[in-house]
Amino acid sequence: MANNEKLFDMFSPTSTEDWVAKITVDLKGADFNKKLVWRTNEGFNVQPFYRREDLKAIPHMGTLPGQFPYVRGTRDNNDWLIRQQIAGATPEELNREARLAIDRGVDSIGIKLGRDVTSADLAAILDGIDLGKIEFNISCCNGKAVEVARLVVDYVKSKGVENEFKGSIDFNPYKRLLRHGLEFPRDIKDEALAMYEAVKEIKNFRCFAVDSCMLNNAGAYITQELGYALAWGAEWMTMLTEAGLSACEAASRIKFNMGISSNYFMELAKFRAGRMLWAEIAKAYGTGDECSKMMVHAVTSQFNQTIYDAHVNLLRSMTETMSAALAGVDSIETLPFDLQYKQPDEFSERIARNQQLLLREESHLNKVVDPAGGSYYIETLTASIAKVAWDIFNEVEDKGGFYALLKAGDIQKAVNESGVKRHTDVARRKEILLGTNQYPNFNEKALDKIEKESCCCGCGCSEENAQDGAVEGLNFDRAASQFEQLRLDTERSGKRPKVFMLTIGNLAMRLARAQFSANFFGCAGYEIIDNIGFNTVKEGVDAAIEKGAEVVVLCSSDDEYAQYAPEAFKELNGRALFVVAGAPACMEDLKAQGIEEFIHVKVNVLDTLVKFNAKLLN
Repeated sequence: MANNEKLFDMFSPTSTEDWVAKITVDLKGADFNKKLVWRTNEGFNVQPFYRREDLKAIPHMGTLPGQFPYVRGTRDNNDWLIRQQIAGATPEELNREARLAIDRGVDSIGIKLGRDVTSADLAAILDGIDLGKIEFNISCCNGKAVEVARLVVDYVKSKGVENEFKGSIDFNPYKRLLRHGLEFPRDIKDEALAMYEAVKEIKNFRCFAVDSCMLNNAGAYITQELGYALAWGAEWMTMLTEAGLSACEAASRIKFNMGISSNYFMELAKFRAGRMLWAEIAKAYGTGDECSKMMVHAVTSQFNQTIYDAHVNLLRSMTETMSAALAGVDSIETLPFDLQYKQPDEFSERIARNQQLLLREESHLNKVVDPAGGSYYIETLTASIAKVAWDIFNEVEDKGGFYALLKAGDIQKAVNESGVKRHTDVARRKEILLGTNQYPNFNEKALDKIEKESCCCGCGCSEENAQDGAVEGLNFDRAASQFEQLRLDTERSGKRPKVFMLTIGNLAMRLARAQFSANFFGCAGYEIIDNIGFNTVKEGVDAAIEKGAEVVVLCSSDDEYAQYAPEAFKELNGRALFVVAGAPACMEDLKAQGIEEFIHVKVNVLDTLVKFNAKLLN
């Protein structure tokens, strides 16, 4: 073949209409849109395939990484920072843990400081740490944030690293409204200006936080988190520019701390869309291109972390970390897998670090800038997420802005409604948490490993929310919390109900339904007794009684239930709870004969198991 011959010239082009027609034929008359078009929880449709023509309406396609509006990244490289949150009871312990983490590959540390930190404490914490090379990020009680910022500035100046220093202090006066529905006790604008005055001599010291990771951990959908984060950032811009700061100076002090859910491609697209939208917002305030760059720190989600089968948290956080890394964020914190039930130990912290080191040092994701650029799917997702998030942003602005809606409790209410919807989807297994509501470890116990109670912030949430005048606060119940409570109730009862699979009839159907039923009841921590199959119903019932079964699940085919279910129910004669696995056409006839329990893909797993717990554990 000649070198200049183009392979595709040998084939006739195929239009989108031709592809849809072919797919429709393969669907054998089923409706294309109903069968294959996916309506996301984020508020837009996803097609089963995309083509080059879908990119024509996307305006940023001609830009390169580092070019406005930064959808492809704010840098010409992808060298993100690996952050670890450092814990310790004393300054010396914090210093030791920080230096240990740095020696093992971390280049960004986060430290929570208490109310009474002094300059001597800070010097002890940072002893031997080169702030010209290591990013330093602080969270503390908002009442002390300005004082702590002054201490940091003094320390940085004493070391002569004002120009090299990079870091942040998490000044977030809106946190109290989000968590507890209570207002910040002082004037926010005055406090914000005091914070700016404290840090203004250090160019790369970011101080105005947009902590949308809080929304993520409360169950917000991706477009919600992004839309509210943009409104939050705009609230800072309005406040600071009205107070006399230039738009560029205000924007360069804002840091977005965003969550990462397990929705791999959409999270990747979220960060790309966020950079693009924030660049446009900042420019509208009067910034130049350089100052309209969005600085993003990404944190893996706590909403989907679990206590049972906790090592699955590693799988979740790994995909989350990879989404953020490929999206070109500035820094990432991968949370330890055991965070929900204990203080992370040296092992879990090392694994969390190594997850990022694996992506950076072995997979070399830091060597590729915006690898998703040009992907028909990712680019379309980016545009779709941007549109919905932009609508949310405009709605907030039209109603008075982020702070006004926080004071009214509207944002907290909207996010909590999404959290309730996601909990319902988990309960019905529309949203899967492996090891919790699907494929649980039947024999695992968790009571002995729980060293701390999971809480939204560990600072008396319920007491603060109960104060007079509080609006609705965010609900930080994790997606797995209700299933975990179910299993913990089983453990605390000292009983472990036995569930017996009475498998009979059609081989394929009885095996499939036995597996479904085992997973179903395993979510409550029950003992599962599976079987290959029985020749007669009586043989199966006798075996169940001999094993001491408290629940007998009939597993067969729909066609055979009309015969087997009444026979098994009568033979069992109330000696155990009787359940039919499936929703056969004869269900109403079976109910008329006294058979009440049916489990199938449409039932609410959680509600059903709560009902069984009430019967079996009392």
